Amino acid sequence: MRIRAAFAVPALAGALALTGSVLSTPAQAAGGVVIRHVWFDSPGSDTGSNTSLNGEWVEIKNTSGAAVSLKGWVLKDKANHRYVFPNVKIGKGKTMKVRTGVGRDTTANKYQDRGWYVWNNTSDKATLTKANGTTVDTCSWTTSDPSDKWC
Repeated sequence: MRIRAAFAVPALAGALALTGSVLSTPAQAAGGVVIRHVWFDSPGSDTGSNTSLNGEWVEIKNTSGAAVSLKGWVLKDKANHRYVFPNVKIGKGKTMKVRTGVGRDTTANKYQDRGWYVWNNTSDKATLTKANGTTVDTCSWTTSDPSDKWC
């Protein structure tokens, strides 16, 4: 047992020397899709306009070394407002925003096509799950966060 422990510290030091940093979360260490940033309080007054609705978004990032299919994955809030991803992929190292309002989907932006806000300004939780219901990542915020949250 002591022999294994003796090798653990040099291995970690070697990994640090190669990468320049220690990965902060298991999702980053393993590689995968994470919730990176949530803009839950769109700029300006909440008028319900499409511009205002699209100012509210969740950004996900693929931290893995390969494209990931999001087909059937779900992004939801605490009240179970659900966005189900169509048959799309997110490229390795790429980000994608899921906006609340109406728009034309691109590789960088997906639209929920909703007529009202999803994310609560006071507190909420974004949850990303695979099609089978397995939680991939979550991000929570409270009133102490100004209008957005880096996850």
